[in-house]
Amino acid sequence: RYLFEGVVEGISHYGNCIGVPTVAGSTAFHGDYEGNPLVNVACVGLIDDPDRLVTAEAQAPGNKLLLVGNSTGRDGLGGASFASEDLAEDAETEDRPAVQVGDPYTEKLLVEANEALTDEGLVQSARDLGAAGLGGASSELVALGGLGATIELTNVHEREPNMNAVEYLLAESQERMCYEVRPEDVERVHEIADRYGLGSSVIGEVTDGNYVCTFEGETVVDAPAEFLGDGAPFNDLPAEEPTERERDLPESVDLGEAFEAVVGSPNTASKEWVYRQYDHEVQVRTATPPGDDAAVMAVREARAARSAADRSSNAERRSANYSSGQGPREGGESRETGTGVAFSSGGDPNWTDAAPYEGARAVALENATNVAAKGATPHAAVDCLNGGNPEKPDVYGGFEGIVDGLADMCSTLDVPVVGGNVSLYNDSATGPIPPTPTLALVGVKDGYDAPPMALQGEGELLLVGARSLAGDAEARLGGSEYLAQFGGTDRFPESLADPDTFVDALVEVANEASTLATHDVSHGGLAVTLAEMVSEKAGASVDLDAPTGGTPEALLFGEQAGRVVVETTDPRSVREAFDGAAPVYDLGTADDSGALDATLDGESLSYDAVEITELRDVIERELA
Repeated sequence: RYLFEGVVEGISHYGNCIGVPTVAGSTAFHGDYEGNPLVNVACVGLIDDPDRLVTAEAQAPGNKLLLVGNSTGRDGLGGASFASEDLAEDAETEDRPAVQVGDPYTEKLLVEANEALTDEGLVQSARDLGAAGLGGASSELVALGGLGATIELTNVHEREPNMNAVEYLLAESQERMCYEVRPEDVERVHEIADRYGLGSSVIGEVTDGNYVCTFEGETVVDAPAEFLGDGAPFNDLPAEEPTERERDLPESVDLGEAFEAVVGSPNTASKEWVYRQYDHEVQVRTATPPGDDAAVMAVREARAARSAADRSSNAERRSANYSSGQGPREGGESRETGTGVAFSSGGDPNWTDAAPYEGARAVALENATNVAAKGATPHAAVDCLNGGNPEKPDVYGGFEGIVDGLADMCSTLDVPVVGGNVSLYNDSATGPIPPTPTLALVGVKDGYDAPPMALQGEGELLLVGARSLAGDAEARLGGSEYLAQFGGTDRFPESLADPDTFVDALVEVANEASTLATHDVSHGGLAVTLAEMVSEKAGASVDLDAPTGGTPEALLFGEQAGRVVVETTDPRSVREAFDGAAPVYDLGTADDSGALDATLDGESLSYDAVEITELRDVIERELA
């Protein structure tokens, strides 16, 4: 609880102070994180002119290297290597210098100064100082350009006396940038840095030789830059392929008890306590806020042409969205002008713990489904690959699985993974963390109108993508919250045979005016999806039979990715859109009951919106 509250507070404080909306994310709890919690963050920026793009590739010998931003101290010293250690019980006190001290107000000034420098064309290349500090950023910058550098470390503006060469090179003090600048522009860079109250130092020069660092006249580094930047030898580590888990399901569990346990689990429960602490409205772009499958942001700078017919066909839904107060609206601006950018991020340790390869494929497909459910075409992704000590064959085998799984599914979906990082050696006294890939995926659409997650109470409900109902895949509970709650094991569910076709069809369906609501089926299965869609204004009546050899538990709590519930006034068009892409099943109807009434293989469940909210507010209750 202490760690969770601290992480949320830290993200809230920093993000709110720098004026960047926190609009999407996920939260997962797992016993193996207790000694090694993970926090993965992705940030997206906009560029209005390709000519303003600055790369991290040094351009020419003779250009100066400038360090701009916060002063350098010993905080964060060895942070990258610290993150790759097996932590001892006394690490919290022994390794405090390895913890960086962030200053969001300085970061805000640095961001604004960076804009000013870019506006005037003063930056030839740039790299932020993160892992391995100045040494990492400067060597990578020149290595990418096939160049070298000479750096005098005593030129760095510092905030602590008597720092040595290693401290200058490897301290990970935050809010610093390394810039390559033409000699004639150096003074202007100093002027802009001074205007924003930032330190600036000429620390060296780009050369066509080695990467050389001196300290008080003595050479302390002299090596080819390419060796430092990308020359580490590849390790061919021994790997054990993860064993597939056999079916060993718990004894019969009452369906109502199971529903309450899964819907009320912190993993699947409402995360409103988390995201309401974040300012998601700053910049006035947020059209679909946190809590939905994906956030949708309005990029009004990019006017996407839409046909008059498209605008007319969606007029009724736009009007309804406006009247309900959804999303930004400036003057007479239509939600169909401009471009919408959809964001989804997350992972599931239960999935990748049960089956690293298939679980990672499911993580990628789930994020793509989230974006597509808002009518956006998946465009690109970044990842963070978290694992334990790779020198242990079983751990490395799991890590190989998540890398291959993400790569295969993203390739199938035609989604390039354009960046990311790797965090290994996440072990503690309790053992390694489960292999945990986190993906942040961006989608793009014309306009920023999107069907909501909540039922509207006026359409038919369809379940799309359930392979077990089609009879071409076994109903499985592997990696599910149901098994996490009640024990047992099972194989992981098979993904769709043609996930790319499914995603394309879902984008089309989500943008139809007849589509009233969409919500992906993933964590917690169909039970959680339906619970999240019900409100006091609208409910659902559901009747579904398990396939031959299946069980109501697998039907309700199985977590096959690549499924979606659609509320529509035109079920025929939905079936036509998914013909050949994914199976479609009648689930029931949406109504104004404000309750979920479900019958599965003759067993019934009935919960009104108030009861469901009480179940889903477990995090709020525990932390209030």
